[in-house]
Amino acid sequence: METGELPTLAELQVTETAQSAYHAGAAALTRERFGRRVFVRAVVEVSNFCRENCHYCGMRRDNRDLSRYRSRLEELTDLLLHHRPASVTDINFQAGEDPVAAREIVLPLLRRLRQETRLGLSVCLGTLSPALTEELRTAGATIYIIKFELADPELYRRLEAPGTLVERTAHVRWLAEHGWRVSSGFIAGLPGQDLASVRDNFRLAAELPLVGCSVSPFVPGAGTPTDAADPASIDLALNSMAALRRMRPDWVIPAVSALNLAGPGTGYRRGLRTGANLCTINLTPEEVRGDYLLYKRERFIMNEERILEALAAEGLEPSPTSLADHFATA
Repeated sequence: METGELPTLAELQVTETAQSAYHAGAAALTRERFGRRVFVRAVVEVSNFCRENCHYCGMRRDNRDLSRYRSRLEELTDLLLHHRPASVTDINFQAGEDPVAAREIVLPLLRRLRQETRLGLSVCLGTLSPALTEELRTAGATIYIIKFELADPELYRRLEAPGTLVERTAHVRWLAEHGWRVSSGFIAGLPGQDLASVRDNFRLAAELPLVGCSVSPFVPGAGTPTDAADPASIDLALNSMAALRRMRPDWVIPAVSALNLAGPGTGYRRGLRTGANLCTINLTPEEVRGDYLLYKRERFIMNEERILEALAAEGLEPSPTSLADHFATA
């Protein structure tokens, strides 16, 4: 696979010695572009209310067994201003698709952090109205994370992913046209997804105006219609991450926390070996963290200690530059 090209089906299935070489080549491209520094971002999951009904997500609106929450503004303000980990250069506010939380919690937090810190600010809040989205940007956020989830329109419809695939990708383009740096992502190994369908995700990602992209391995979620499905292979997720890096050496590619579920004990560090250059520390208050139900309640939480240990073990170090500043000067 040459830089800029889509991966072959064989590359997505590579194993053993050939896999190690494939991943090492991807990591070398990252080092050439970014050095040995990895961006360290914190995420705060401000609300698990969601008006969408994705079959693979425990926060889907039809999950009546989930205790819903919206975080307390005062608690998050104190946490982020006075108690955030020293290695953090960026904050990402994430929620189910909940305009109330976006307006009442995220907006005031963005304004306060923009006034009192130099942190890079990003949001992952779904498809909101143009007016509210512009308010978020005016308040100080510069990066919008919105995953297209999967590139197969029929499977997208069957899994009730957000809106329609056409609407989702149109919103990605709208965000980029209106001043946002946009990062997206997809899920590898969803039920009903064959290898050719996984490969289509790369084609779609390459067509979109993105500055970064993630790969999340499918993990069956509690309280979802897909809870009895087989989980994705960790190797498929890691090969996909390496293929993304080989396709786009300039992108920011995160090591997602779900790698710890798909590959207990080794998955996260293996993600760093594929060329991932972003780690995320979870700062969601402990009392509500279990109800942010993307997958299972038994989450593997990446705190600062675990992130720094993983980076050091792989010969990497935290970047002193925020994602926002990196994109502003790229």
